Amino acid sequence: MAVIETRNLTKRFGKLTAVSRLNLRVSEGEIFGLLGPNGAGKTTTLSMLATLIPPSDGSANVGGFDVKRDPSKVRHSIGFVFQDPSSDDLLTGRENLYLHALMYGVDMRNINEKMDDVLKLVDLTSRQHERVRNYSGGMRRRLELARGLLHEPKILFLDEPTLGLDPQTRQHLWTYIKKLSTEKKVTIIITTHYMEEADMLCDRLAIIDHGRVVALDAPDRLKKKLGGDVIKLQVKRPNVAALKKLGYVKHVQREDGTLMLTVSEANKHLQEILKRVGEVENVEMRSPTLNDVFLHYTGSEIRDQEGEGGFFERMMNSNR
Repeated sequence: MAVIETRNLTKRFGKLTAVSRLNLRVSEGEIFGLLGPNGAGKTTTLSMLATLIPPSDGSANVGGFDVKRDPSKVRHSIGFVFQDPSSDDLLTGRENLYLHALMYGVDMRNINEKMDDVLKLVDLTSRQHERVRNYSGGMRRRLELARGLLHEPKILFLDEPTLGLDPQTRQHLWTYIKKLSTEKKVTIIITTHYMEEADMLCDRLAIIDHGRVVALDAPDRLKKKLGGDVIKLQVKRPNVAALKKLGYVKHVQREDGTLMLTVSEANKHLQEILKRVGEVENVEMRSPTLNDVFLHYTGSEIRDQEGEGGFFERMMNSNR
């Protein structure tokens, strides 16, 4: 059953189309990823689904409610963890949860039990009475996950949830996110520019580039669709035309002085490729990765610095 469905969802800011005719169906309990670089439209998409900004065209149904006609019902059925920390530094972790409970009208008769449950889920029980300003970055992200779950939403939006965290903390946070899906049956929509994160977490993902979905499937199936192994070559004056005539070469991509080839039966054909391509300085052969998939569909790689916020984030910051 689809708990999120969009039909031609579009958002324009003046002459700029940030999201164009987006069509998605996300099933109950699914971890669904939006993968793309800075400015691709990921956060804008989440913001429309969460009723933070109105669509320019199209429609979206979230948790059984239309984002245009029933925005208050949508908001009470979702949790949202933003890129930037939004918890109060001067309050303790537990006090932040209590304040959130008041804002969302959580039943006060069992609020203590609910806070205990979410604190245990994110492993913050022992630190709940400390002020948040003393928390590490990973602890703050876990607290914000707990806060987003306190009112028991059916759907959780996570906008770049591990941005800026060290690899070990990132791995720990992935574990908590997986637990939410498997134990709490929460449907999770996650935006990310980290390939490993998308590969590890997502049941399915949409690759978004310039506001459009260019590919959508499970990570493993996306990699299989490339149809072969990847050969990476550094070549002086490469003979690209000769490579494109070879039937087993499925795709050729040039970037920063490097050739990326998708090749059927690469072991069998490598020697012939090396003879035809030109003066080879370095060669690498491997199975396809999600980064190769992204490069195939968009023509470029995602850089780490590209997760720092796109057009929508800059627009919101300028209005503060």
